[in-house]
Order: sequence, then C-alpha cells, then structure tokens
Amino acid sequence: MAQLYVDRDKYGDQALSATVEAFHSAIKDIVRQRLAASGGDWGAFVFDRSYDLITADDMRAVETMLLDAGHRFDWSAAISPRERPAAYKPAQGVSEDDIATFSFEHPEAKTAEPDAQGRELRGIGDNVAQYPENCIGIARYIRSPALVLKYLEEGVPPDTIAIIDDSGGTLTAPILEQFKGVICAGGSTRSHLGILTREYGVPCLMNARISGIRQGDTVEIEVTAKAKTAEAYQQGIEMTANVWRLKRA
Repeated sequence: MAQLYVDRDKYGDQALSATVEAFHSAIKDIVRQRLAASGGDWGAFVFDRSYDLITADDMRAVETMLLDAGHRFDWSAAISPRERPAAYKPAQGVSEDDIATFSFEHPEAKTAEPDAQGRELRGIGDNVAQYPENCIGIARYIRSPALVLKYLEEGVPPDTIAIIDDSGGTLTAPILEQFKGVICAGGSTRSHLGILTREYGVPCLMNARISGIRQGDTVEIEVTAKAKTAEAYQQGIEMTANVWRLKRA
C-alpha cells in the first residue's frame, strides 16, 4: 500500500499533502492491478469500466488505510463528527448553543480596516452570477439538519445571508430559495450549490475565505463583481469578490 510520504524537496511548498499523495497512490495501485488482470486499457477504464474496476469496498479499504495511519478528516458540517466521531477531527464551536460566538477563521481570508463607506473587509469568494447590486443581509450560520428542519417549519428569518460549509448544497437545499444570499466555504461556481443558487436567483459566493463574521452581523457580498469562469479556474486566474461586515450584532 502507499506510504504517507511526499517529496517536498522535489515539489516544494506546492506539494500535495501526504494524505492526498497516499490516497492517489493507493487508487493508482488498484487501477494498475485491475487493468492488468482484466487486460483492459486506460481508455476503457475512464470511459467504460471504472465502476467495475474500482468498487465501494476498494474506496472503504483506502479510507481504512488512511485512518489506520492516523489521518482524521476535517468536518464540513456538524453532522459528520456526530455520526462518525472516530474518522473526524474534533469539531469545536458548532453547536446551536455556541453559534452566537462562532465564526469561520480561514487563514487565506483578506481583511482590511473600514473604508470610506464604513465597510470592513472580512473576506473574499468566487462570485457565481453577476447582479446589478450587491447583496446586503444578516449573517446566519447554518450548520446542522436540526436548524434546517426548524427553518422548514418556522420559515427562514428575513434577509438571511446563509454562511454554510462545502456540504451545504445538500444540507440547505430545502430552504435555499428563502435565502437572500449565500456564502459557502467550499466548492466552486460550477459546484452543485453554485448551480442551484444561480437557477434560483440567489446571490452566492463559493470557495469563500472569511474571518470574524458572527451570527447576526450585517454583511455585504460583492455580487456586482464578474462571475468566475471555468477558464479562470483552469488557468489559475484570480477573480474574487469581497465580503464586508457593515455592523456587529
């Protein structure tokens, strides 16, 4: 099986993490073995037989290898560590009791002092669709199925700009139309959530890196910025929109 190792002398700071390297190596080993046994070629694997050659049991075996080596996954929604605590790093500050003081603190977040309009830069993200005006609303973290159920029964509070994880597209789909805007900490403009918000006409920033935004803050998302294109992702072109905090709750 693959070793948890990456040659940083060769690849430098841009090297893949040891875990990603191990995952890639393990999958490649399986593909090589199955292709050799079946007499197939790479084209047949990619376009025809991938589901036959790599099974769910194979993927579970790779995950077990990573867990046995000490890796623990980052959680993307509060439900993950509750269902499989042994596979996830401890989740802090995500309970409904703690949500009032919780905030994402992404190292890559861009921040700045208030501008002439009193807007304090608290992060950036990839704009899904361009709108004629920026979106201003109340920041609300939505991180659990229980809260989604509550909003289904009682309605989403007015002017909610939902701040969600990269799994939020599935978690919040039943109430997505009721949001004034969305800030998602993962994905891209071509992700499922990006497609849904664009179809519903809900302003959205994907792949957001924010800091210091708490429950109830008034925020503004720069959806007048150009939408990030597939070409920009492919070519590594930076096309970000700003997230400002206007007023602390």
